[in-house]
Amino acid sequence: MGSAAGADGLTQQQQQFLRDLFPGRQALFPQEQTWIYGSDAGRFFAQPWAVVRPSTLEQVQEVLQWAQTERVPLFPRARATNVVGGCVPLGGGVVLSTLFLDRILELDERDFTAVVQPGVSTSRLQVRAEELGLFYPPDPASVGISSIGGNAATNAGGMRAVKYGVTGDYVLGCQAVLPGGRTIRSGGRVHKDAVGLDLTSLLVGSEGTLALMTELTLKLLPRPQASASLLAGFAEQEAGLEAAGAVFRSGLLPAAVEFMDRKAVECLRSAGACEIPRGTDCLLLFKLDGSRSCLDSEIEALERHLREHGPNTLSTGVTPSEEEELWQPRRALNPASFHLGPDKLSLDVTVPRGSVGQAVDRAQDAGRRNGIHAVTFGHLGDGNIHVNFIHDARGPGQAEAAGKAAWELVFQVLHLRGTISGEHGVGLAKLPYVELQLDREKVDIMRGIKQVFDPRGILNPGKGY
Repeated sequence: MGSAAGADGLTQQQQQFLRDLFPGRQALFPQEQTWIYGSDAGRFFAQPWAVVRPSTLEQVQEVLQWAQTERVPLFPRARATNVVGGCVPLGGGVVLSTLFLDRILELDERDFTAVVQPGVSTSRLQVRAEELGLFYPPDPASVGISSIGGNAATNAGGMRAVKYGVTGDYVLGCQAVLPGGRTIRSGGRVHKDAVGLDLTSLLVGSEGTLALMTELTLKLLPRPQASASLLAGFAEQEAGLEAAGAVFRSGLLPAAVEFMDRKAVECLRSAGACEIPRGTDCLLLFKLDGSRSCLDSEIEALERHLREHGPNTLSTGVTPSEEEELWQPRRALNPASFHLGPDKLSLDVTVPRGSVGQAVDRAQDAGRRNGIHAVTFGHLGDGNIHVNFIHDARGPGQAEAAGKAAWELVFQVLHLRGTISGEHGVGLAKLPYVELQLDREKVDIMRGIKQVFDPRGILNPGKGY
């Protein structure tokens, strides 16, 4: 999706400035080298004019000052795992990659904080923290390859959000460079701060449209002593959703609760991704964590509540290898979904927890009405459901049918008092729906804030709002 390769939009003088500021492999200009930086996991594409990869704060300051003076659009990019076109240089411009800003600057066991640069991968921080008995909870599905900067830019959630919250709940402060080269520090390393406006929370989730965060100070927790996972299958989707509701009403708070619908089960079975009993209509996947002394009783209680709703399969894993085996279906689902078709249109809608069943039904109905597959799965614990409309864009009317199904679902989700995006952001993909959720006054306020931070509109233009 998006534009094909475009013409070079930089003058020779501008290119020379970038070469001087970013020597060697820090600057890329040939299309065969910059091409990969024009896309993301959502398959949007636009050819960059150039790519720069700063390794110092001073380089970031200089390029943002230059870009504002020259009115050259800059598109911040981390590892491009987002699926909404959030870092695609649509309209042309220079991609600013944070891959060389990848240092863990500090891990403090007394303050329970970490200070990192934006290019640090989420999993790398988690591993380093665990070595010190610390815990960084946010875990988006792309945890192995996504970066802290990208997670913060979209306020990424993940499977553990039901118990531990999302990325923004762990960003205590940041250093950020604004268009024009000004550098600010917001927040700090304290876990509570009630002085002034919360600029850190404003930058988190802003999709790179206001400033480039060059350092992030993150809150850490003590590492849980133990964990366990349970996978339950149900012959009827309704029974599975009722079982999940009963678990929450019981007072248990799992670290993660994942849901996979009948189409998801069909995909997993077709891909041979795991052994699932015939007649299974949906899967629920739970993770518990905490102290060793409490975990056994929580496992027993969870198993009891699930059995009351008649699962046709129930498996428990208490060792790392046993847990990984139970989580394999969830990890295999994305590639397995392509067994239904070569293309997909993805939404990550979120509804109040009590409306999840209705949202799933309406997503499936939208797929059936339009003659395409609707695969629904996701973070049941916080109402964040991922909907993939699987189709073959080469078939007559298939792409249009997927688009129509998506519009129908958006209207239904908003009717249920939900949101069009729970954790992926807006980027390019959700722009057509934004003003269905946000009225004109809210959008005008957001654009006014953008004007304060970025008066010439050079930072990730055309995204989010």
